[in-house]
Amino acid sequence: MIPRYSRPEMVAIWSPETKFKIWYEIEAHACEAMANMGTIPRENADAVWKAKDVTFDVARIDEIEAETKHDVIAFLTHLAEHVGSDEARFVHQGMTSSDVLDTCFNVQLVRAADILIAGVEGLMAALKRRALEHKDTLRVGRSHGIHAEPTTMGLTFARFYAEMDRNLARMHVARAEIATGAISGAVGTFANVDPQVEEHVCAQLCLEVEPISTQVIPRDRHAAFFAALGVVSSSIENIAIEVRHMQRTEVLEGAEFFSMGQKGSSAMPHKKNPVLTENLTGLARLVRMTVIPALENVALWHERDISHSSVERNIGPDATITLDFALSRMTSVIDKMLIFPDNMLDNMNKFPGLVMSQRVLLALTQAGVNREDAYKMVQRNALKVWEFRTDFREELLADPEVCAALSVDAINEKFDMGYHTKHVDTIFARVFKD
Repeated sequence: MIPRYSRPEMVAIWSPETKFKIWYEIEAHACEAMANMGTIPRENADAVWKAKDVTFDVARIDEIEAETKHDVIAFLTHLAEHVGSDEARFVHQGMTSSDVLDTCFNVQLVRAADILIAGVEGLMAALKRRALEHKDTLRVGRSHGIHAEPTTMGLTFARFYAEMDRNLARMHVARAEIATGAISGAVGTFANVDPQVEEHVCAQLCLEVEPISTQVIPRDRHAAFFAALGVVSSSIENIAIEVRHMQRTEVLEGAEFFSMGQKGSSAMPHKKNPVLTENLTGLARLVRMTVIPALENVALWHERDISHSSVERNIGPDATITLDFALSRMTSVIDKMLIFPDNMLDNMNKFPGLVMSQRVLLALTQAGVNREDAYKMVQRNALKVWEFRTDFREELLADPEVCAALSVDAINEKFDMGYHTKHVDTIFARVFKD
């Protein structure tokens, strides 16, 4: 990913230096396990550990790979340059490249998951704070983009919090599923490397042992991981779309913070555009773009092929770096977001009283009018409000059929806004559980 949409901590996970350090740790722990078993001399295992503070020369490894055309062999050759060729002769004994590559990739994904989980938790904290702040701030709810019935801004934030809470659970599951390692040798039979080596290496790297790995760790695990990232990105877009709608000039119920000196347009100085949430919509597309290739990586030939490799070298960094940035940006948007309660009330009253149509419909049926007739009575008055911008309550009070079924007080009572917010506390208790 380009620096514009990257954060250093996540980028560092995918650097060549980090990758080679993990490769080294896998090889060193494997040597240690073999020495513990008496398979190789202790002094050779100890010699490998002498390189623990070495910063591996990426350019040198690339130079060797240019000749060998094999990245793991290039690394092992460079490691031997530090350890000594004789001392390093037992490094990688009985192992195959996938033991190193796959185990390393999963370590990187686990580390990335930890950052993403923290990012989701940060966004949830911002959403909760704004939900509590605006628990009773009235705004109109919309279905199909059209005014429906009253809700509150707090419920909007709470809804997004609940969605992110589900995503948090998904991320924990995805992290657990990807946290496996394999040191099982060619075609995964342990013919040349004892299972105890795998157990030791995985324990040292805080991974679970892959039960059966052929020559690669099964890619359904990775498919599930990237699918979880795709869902999180879609939830970010879900929030972003709501903010973008609220910032529309004719709506203006909320808006991204506009800083001093910020410019909205090179041509029109009056513009305040929702550029951050538009950007988040685009970033969500990039994360989701990695899901299909991850799913297609599940089907590999026999015990091993490398059709997944080029895909994962791209989608591993791209998906995690992009989503990390998106979570951070979304959190900042919510933290600083401007809310305009007066505009919310003005919008709700754009067609005065119309949002109370269901209450009147229900009251008429409860008063003995059949539903079909009640619907017609309410709708004909509602359509006048749509067309002539009259007041819905006044139209009802002037309708003889409505007044024959409902008293003036009964009609007036149906326009109490508090009716629609009476269960907000119940919903909040369900969502926030405290």
